[in-house]
Amino acid sequence: MFLKEKLDRSIKASRCDNGMSQRDFTTKEETSSPTISLEAMMLSCTIDVKEGRYVVVTDIPGALLHANMEQDVHMLLEGTIAELIINLEPRLYRKYIWKNRHDKPMIYIKLKRALYGTLQVALLCWKLLSNTLKEWGFKLNDYDQCVANNTINGKQFKIIWHLDNLKISHIDKKVIEDMIKQLNEKLGKERPLTTAQGKC
Repeated sequence: MFLKEKLDRSIKASRCDNGMSQRDFTTKEETSSPTISLEAMMLSCTIDVKEGRYVVVTDIPGALLHANMEQDVHMLLEGTIAELIINLEPRLYRKYIWKNRHDKPMIYIKLKRALYGTLQVALLCWKLLSNTLKEWGFKLNDYDQCVANNTINGKQFKIIWHLDNLKISHIDKKVIEDMIKQLNEKLGKERPLTTAQGKC
């Protein structure tokens, strides 16, 4: 179990149970995601300071759940979690439940959305965010695929990210506020983005 304090002071818990290998069925190339380089991140921060840009650091809650699985990935749920699935829709799910030799209920499921702990999750999250930004007029950097730029009001608008954590900068605070609103409309339906902002 991993516990992490978020920007809004809430606590996030992550846990991975019985992480059976998927590597037998996928290559590293099929599941690896680009990630921001240290150099790109430091250069971005330097530009922000030099130009006096307004900066927002934000976290997209449940970002992984917005990304659709592109391959068939099955999971075995057992015990309490299997019982909870049955309770959601007993007439639909009860016929798929079976019991192991210890009389523990079990059910196999097929994932429709990305799930934390699967090999593809980082790549699916990157594809979702990069495709969204391209639709909104951003261009990905040729050297670092986790850096996206656009020109708004004659000034560079930069977004860099790692998984679901973004750093957004522009000289105009309103431009950034509009982007946060746009991101919330697309990816913050269940819970709004968690942000920290300012000149620091």
